[in-house]
Amino acid sequence: MALIVVAGAIANKPFNGGEAWVRLSWLLGFQCLGCEIFFIEQIPSIAVSDPAVQYFRQTMEAFDLAGKAALIDDNGANIYGPGASMLADLAGSADLLVNISGHLRFAELLEHFKRKAFVDIDPGFTQFWNALKIPRALLAEHDAYFTIGRNIGSADCPIPTCGIDWHPVSQPVVLDQWPAIAPGRFDRFTTIATWRGGYGPITFAGRQYQLKVHEFRKLRDLPRRSAHQFEIALNIDPADAADRQALLEAGWTLVDPRVVAGDPRAFRNYVQGSSAEFSCAQGIYVETQSGWFSDRSVRYLASGKPVLVQETGLTGHYSTGAGLLIFRTLDEAAAGADEIAANYARHSAAARAVAERSFDARKVLPEFLEHAGVAMGKANK
Repeated sequence: MALIVVAGAIANKPFNGGEAWVRLSWLLGFQCLGCEIFFIEQIPSIAVSDPAVQYFRQTMEAFDLAGKAALIDDNGANIYGPGASMLADLAGSADLLVNISGHLRFAELLEHFKRKAFVDIDPGFTQFWNALKIPRALLAEHDAYFTIGRNIGSADCPIPTCGIDWHPVSQPVVLDQWPAIAPGRFDRFTTIATWRGGYGPITFAGRQYQLKVHEFRKLRDLPRRSAHQFEIALNIDPADAADRQALLEAGWTLVDPRVVAGDPRAFRNYVQGSSAEFSCAQGIYVETQSGWFSDRSVRYLASGKPVLVQETGLTGHYSTGAGLLIFRTLDEAAAGADEIAANYARHSAAARAVAERSFDARKVLPEFLEHAGVAMGKANK
């Protein structure tokens, strides 16, 4: 039985149920394959707080992972779970570290792992930062590199590879954790979003790549162009009050993401209580056509909720047109919304089928382990 250690951010992103699901899906997905699992998170000492630690603890306990997780600070000091010596022994016996976004950086622990895989979930940001020598994405000292940007390395994608052989990987979903919900009557489109996110625009080779806020502004008038209801669980700073007011005036419904999706179970309830998803993407994903696809949208699909999202180079990688619809313009977005609402049962069934075909952890992760150099026979024992 392979021992897989997953590293990523949960306490670093408290009260964000969607971000927790990103890491949990990898962890629980490996568990579904029969792997022994462990989760490690490194948190800056300045970010340690009672609410963050409590959120980490509650998340681990909610998924029966309390004895399979550790939270350490930048100096390797124990905050939750095993201490440094036990973690060093664990790392030394692990078959693979799955380092999501290179989150685990504590050198004294990293050196004990035999194999380390970097998983890039922010395609474009990761590579541009590295090319610009911005010490935000630490790519060195890994043995294999994966990205959800399926077009990185292709001639039409301007994202630099940084001399790295990037293996494309789809965002995994544990289907048992996300059962399909009977479609019922069509109600509304929803999504969960942060207006600006934690990153600023990036300038590379004379071009500036933008954020989600810039794409949403282009689509602000969608409710005026459509007969359907559009709701966003939106994290938006008070400094963007003008944008918030403009969305409301255009007909968007805004709800508080900390209230409706502040932990993994609330997030799941919100997604599964929706009819379908509508969302735009970060400008950088659209402008580079990186092939990025949202983990959040994967969970809508798994729940049997159709998804209408912006084109980021998805064509040719995933089945689109039924269950998963893409748009490039405001007119295409309005037409896609009409199509989903008019043929809701068909698109709901197709949504689940897309998830089963392209994002099922039992299909995605064996291929991942093979590319990462972990023998599948060992992983499945």
